[in-house]
Amino acid sequence: MTTANGSITLKTSARDEVIDVTDEVRDIVSKAKIREGLTCVFVAGSTGAVTTIEHEPGLVTDMRDAMDRLYPKSIDYEHHRRWGDGNGHSHIRASFIGPSLTVPIVDGSLVLGTWQQIVFLEFDNKPRTREITVQIVGD
Repeated sequence: MTTANGSITLKTSARDEVIDVTDEVRDIVSKAKIREGLTCVFVAGSTGAVTTIEHEPGLVTDMRDAMDRLYPKSIDYEHHRRWGDGNGHSHIRASFIGPSLTVPIVDGSLVLGTWQQIVFLEFDNKPRTREITVQIVGD
């Protein structure tokens, strides 16, 4: 069993961004030379998330709209009262999507659907520098 690690650095602008990181993850997997295994894509932080989506403008807009319907920015969160930073919705959104994603590797390639991309979602209300960790385990 072999492990390999890589990272992706993103600078975000705090506008509910949905950033496609598929190519960067593929590059890390390719350099690892692992033929069969698993890739974990993880973001440290409580206001960002990782998932998959068809990364096209319509679905990106739909994702933003869904987050606004499910976890509105306009309601009063206890986190706002306690800390005054106005990002309670950011924490809730990130918690429900989650900080990581596991993707199988078969024959040296990520197993993703034709229209499926790996994306980072920025939910915070201020610009951030995000470090996404990619860890690969396999043979």
